[in-house]
Formats: sequence, C-alpha cells, structure tokens
Amino acid sequence: MASNVNPTVRRRRLGQELRRLREIKGMTAEEVAERLLVSQSKISRLENGRRSISQRDVRDLCGVYEVEDHRIVDSLMQMAKDSRQQGWWHAFGDIPYSVYIGLETDAASLRVFEPQVVPGLLQTRAYAEALINGALPESAAPDVEKRVGVRIRRQDRINSAENPLRLWAVVDESALRRAVGGRQLMREQLEYLVEQSQLPHVTVQVLPFDMGAHPGISGHYAILEFPDTADSSVVYIEGVTSDLYLEKANDVQRYSVMYEHLRAQALNVEQTRQFIANIAKEYAR
Repeated sequence: MASNVNPTVRRRRLGQELRRLREIKGMTAEEVAERLLVSQSKISRLENGRRSISQRDVRDLCGVYEVEDHRIVDSLMQMAKDSRQQGWWHAFGDIPYSVYIGLETDAASLRVFEPQVVPGLLQTRAYAEALINGALPESAAPDVEKRVGVRIRRQDRINSAENPLRLWAVVDESALRRAVGGRQLMREQLEYLVEQSQLPHVTVQVLPFDMGAHPGISGHYAILEFPDTADSSVVYIEGVTSDLYLEKANDVQRYSVMYEHLRAQALNVEQTRQFIANIAKEYAR
C-alpha cells in the first residue's frame, strides 16, 4: 500500500461524500436502501465509513443519486478502490480496534484522557506487555505479542521526525500508582514518561487525587483531529466488546469543553514532570 493512502480515512471521506450526495438528492437512507434492495443498516455503515465500499456500491449509489458528472463518479470510484487497500496494521492480523488505528495513523493531533493506565503511545514495551497480560488473562502468548507489537508500531507517529503526532495527554494519578508489572518496571515506565513529555509535540499533565471530582470521572476518551479540513474531528470511546465513535459537531464540542476543564484542573507541565519523577523515586525504594 502506498504510504499516503490510509484506507480508514479514505472510507470515511468517501462515506461523507456519499451522504452529501444523498442529502442533495433529498432522500433518506431508508429510501436508498429500498431502491437498491439492501438493508438500511448497510447504507448507514457505508456513510459512516465503518464498512468497506466496493466500486459497485459507488456505481449503484451514483446511479440512484443521478450523478451525471463522470469526473465525480471516477473520483469516488478511485476512493473506493483505495479504501479497500490494507493499512500497516493488517500485517498483524485481526486487530479489534483497527478503525481507531487507521484514524490515529492519519491524525494531526490527539487529545486523550487516561484515568487508569499510562497512554498507549507513551508506554514502554515491558509495561505494555504486563498491562495486556493483566487485562486479557486468557489470551495466548502469540496474541499478546501481536497486541504489543501493534502498540509499539503505533508509537512511530510520536517518534517521527517528519510528521509527528501532536499529543496532549491528561493522566489521572491512578495510572501512576497502579503498579503494573512490579515496582522496577513502573519506575522505568515513569522515567520514560517524563522523558517523552519533553518532546516538543508531546504534552503530559497529571490530574492528582486531591483535585476530587472532575469532568473525566466517567472514563477514558480521546479526541482526534485531522490535517484535512474536510475530515471532521472524532471522539473515540473504547469499550469492552465494541467502541464508540462520535463525529457530530455538538458531541465533539461537548467533549472538547470537558477536556479544557481537565487541562485547567490538572498540574501544569513542569509540576507534572516533578510529580511523576517523585513517584518514580518511590518505586525505587
């Protein structure tokens, strides 16, 4: 796959364009489904980018929407072709959160709140392995290694010299106190966290226990923003059996406001580094 082709993002952009064409035509998803003799859920999945779109799907939909400009049809057909290519993560086999990885790979910035663990993009390999083993105790060793490999590969966006991901992480004190893998491993993880927080495109803030209740009390979430203004921001909420992606402007705005409150309540950058360093010393005792 060409390095500048991200199938997840291509599906998303194509779905947005197909939705726009449907709305211009003044049709509902149900009406389109009836015309094509398919389920309404299929039309919805095509439009939200959660399902691969074939060139035949594009051709049929353009026919329903009476798109006469062949340049538009050809462009959409090419996007459909690109969307069926494989991203780097497919080399690792079946990954439950592959949609998220595709979005993260193409994002310009990521704001994440982590209430329980160190953010995945800032984990050491040893910490990631201990964490995955603990979270998925019934997983076989090859599956754990696959998940660890994907997590480490994702960190290329942080360490990229040409196009680094702008990361802002607010981390609850719980993540620093939870001794994943033992004291020595945690000391090394926290020292690494301090080191990574000094990268110019990485900001880490800790939300200490004594701040009490806060807007992130309901749990982890991430906000992804993209370099192309045609791609709307996405709020990602991880689940046990399924994940939630919010793209409506009102939802993204609400979570963005929550995140601003978290940043305001958390320790500033320098205070955070000292706070983490002090806990790392506690693990060394």
